[in-house]
Amino acid sequence: MSGRPLDVLEASLGERVTVRLKSGDEYVGDLAGYDQHMNLVLEDVTIPDGGVDEEAPAEDTTIIRGDNVVSITP
Repeated sequence: MSGRPLDVLEASLGERVTVRLKSGDEYVGDLAGYDQHMNLVLEDVTIPDGGVDEEAPAEDTTIIRGDNVVSITP
């Protein structure tokens, strides 16, 4: 994988990613799309609640504004 952010996102399309937001919240889902502002579209999203192997119920599709993203882990 290249080190450029958009190249990493391109290589991660369709893959499971973890997105951490400025608020400290995390979302885990399949990366369905993104744009040049790093706005993200995730599908089959779960929200880890900090418990051991426990996650909040899944959402179908979630759109995350790029301004809120701190990190994306493929």
